[in-house]
Amino acid sequence: MNFERTPEQNAIVEAVTQLCSDFGPEYWAELDREHKFPEAFHQAMADAGWLGIAMPERFGGAGLGITEAALIMQTVSASGAGFSGASSIHMNVFGLNPVVVFGTEAQQAAALPPLIAGHDKACFAVTEPDAGLDTTHLKTQAVRTADGSAYRVDGRKIWISTAQVASRMLLLARTTPLDAVAKPTQGLSLFYTTLDRNHIEVREIDKMGRGAVDSNMLFIDGLMVPAEDRIGEEGRGFEYILHGLNPERILIAAESVGLGRAALEAATRYARERTVFGRPIGQNQGIQHPLAQAWMALEAADMMVWKAAWLYDNGKPCGAEANAAKYLAAEAAHQACQTAVLTLGGMGYAREYHVERYLRESYIPRIAPVSAQLIMCHIAERVLGLPKSY
Repeated sequence: MNFERTPEQNAIVEAVTQLCSDFGPEYWAELDREHKFPEAFHQAMADAGWLGIAMPERFGGAGLGITEAALIMQTVSASGAGFSGASSIHMNVFGLNPVVVFGTEAQQAAALPPLIAGHDKACFAVTEPDAGLDTTHLKTQAVRTADGSAYRVDGRKIWISTAQVASRMLLLARTTPLDAVAKPTQGLSLFYTTLDRNHIEVREIDKMGRGAVDSNMLFIDGLMVPAEDRIGEEGRGFEYILHGLNPERILIAAESVGLGRAALEAATRYARERTVFGRPIGQNQGIQHPLAQAWMALEAADMMVWKAAWLYDNGKPCGAEANAAKYLAAEAAHQACQTAVLTLGGMGYAREYHVERYLRESYIPRIAPVSAQLIMCHIAERVLGLPKSY
């Protein structure tokens, strides 16, 4: 591993930083208050070619790795956009990895160019209200029609980001009943299809943070999905989803570090400028030390992010590292955001300085897409060789 960025990677960071400078913290604060999707930012990223960073070149992408994708997402988040900015493009940047890996040439040609160009927005319809993290027990059913040309889909999904603005969705549904398969992981199929609002009610969830990017309940009633929208083989959807979990963890971790850095930068600037009792508050160890601890934790998490990304891009196993990166980055980001609020004192509670927005968003990676407890179980079992506890 080489910890020095390549000239190309430095150019990516510089260009994305420049683009993000047109969308400062006030832009994101306003959208957060008004619960409006960042259309202008999304299109600017698409026009600059960043949404296709990890997509195949033959479809208009750049064909680069998860390292470059993570650099983009971290830079966006650190600009003050936080998870509002990162989540608005997260699905475009890497969400269709199952289509890239397991889709046919025709499916890729139909799906990827409009996503890269920003014409399509997609959502990831997997999680359900009853199953939660137990994905094998999804209840959404996809029943094939008698002539085999389509599937009728009925069910519910929850915490589906961007469904208010999405035109397409990556959908996981059960095509073989649970009691008819040898293992619970079998019988689930993956589809990339139109989000047809005539058969899908999209109901927004009023939530704590990241107001610019919606989260939703989906109520699917009689949705007809063409058979050609199925990705890969019937019944192997869970396997296809698993393939993209490590990259997702790496991206979330990179975004978390970026969020923590945005909070830390705001707090240290305030600590240098705010004078009480005739001296900057940052001259006091009671202010300095928590900020120093936050920096150290963020940098340590960042190292794990790039180790995991390097392993993935070089075709090596990275499950432990990707999960550890997500855990460490989420915890470090939350601590940095909390420290930032406390550094600013009363003004940290005000929206003016943005750190309260960062703190609200810092809960996202601690909760999703996998809990800290399940990550620790993974490390305990897969790395330390301890017996399964659940």
